[in-house]
Amino acid sequence: MKVVTHSGTFHADDVFAFAILREALGPFEFARTRDSALIETADLVFDVGGAYDVARGRYDHHMRDLPRRPDDTPYSSVGLIWRDFGRNALPRFIPGIDEDLLDAVWQDIDTSFILAIDQADNGVASVSQGHLSLLIEAFNPTWASDQSYDDAFLEAAEFARGILIRACRQAHAEAQAQSLVLAAARKAPDPRIIVLNHKLPWEKAVFEGGLRDLLFIIYPNEDATAWYCRTVPPEPSSFGQRLCLPEAWRGLQDEEFSQVAGIEDGVFCHPSGFICGARSRESAVRLAEKAIAAGQ
Repeated sequence: MKVVTHSGTFHADDVFAFAILREALGPFEFARTRDSALIETADLVFDVGGAYDVARGRYDHHMRDLPRRPDDTPYSSVGLIWRDFGRNALPRFIPGIDEDLLDAVWQDIDTSFILAIDQADNGVASVSQGHLSLLIEAFNPTWASDQSYDDAFLEAAEFARGILIRACRQAHAEAQAQSLVLAAARKAPDPRIIVLNHKLPWEKAVFEGGLRDLLFIIYPNEDATAWYCRTVPPEPSSFGQRLCLPEAWRGLQDEEFSQVAGIEDGVFCHPSGFICGARSRESAVRLAEKAIAAGQ
């Protein structure tokens, strides 16, 4: 297979598009050129050529009638490549990825990562100092450099590949966490309390999974020497709680907290009433149950 993009100065969209294609397609012949004859003979062309035609493997986006996302955001080359080749690249970025999580990971990367590059490349969103797009552009040779643009492009693509691997693995871990939280919710005897066997991100599962009755999440610390009883906020990233911990517990620790809360192995209750802890899973569950009873 012969793959072509433009020569000269590169941007985040063509660099990331190449990094995705390299994983999705395996080895291919690659050229950076603006020679129309070479472009015409390529099997797949992105970010150059003046044509968008999926059937012919043409993925430019610089024409007047440019391709757009369903929300009308213009695609850049990486958005188009991720749309059509991202799912094939994911098993290389995440070896052993669960088949049933592949679409969820693809969607997460598209909306939280790829979209931002589309927006920056098309001027839809402002690009502040330190934006990923500017970091990639910094790989372009300076006027005083002896490095070729093609060599710099490949160096930037290797950097981009590392970023993609980390982003995909984080998205995969979050999708796995969401699946575990929802599974725990289905098994919970009381829909107001979920017990997790690991500390993991749970908020996305709560709000996207429609766990409207949930009030408390129980989970251990990293070495399972303590268990937390955490209140659930009313909406994502909120500092509020659906149900606060009792006022009488707040700011207390160890024996004093244990005595007031009515357990034997209490550790603490945060002064703001959003989290408390005990030495055992059973006591953490009892704290949730007592908090619910006190709030009724």
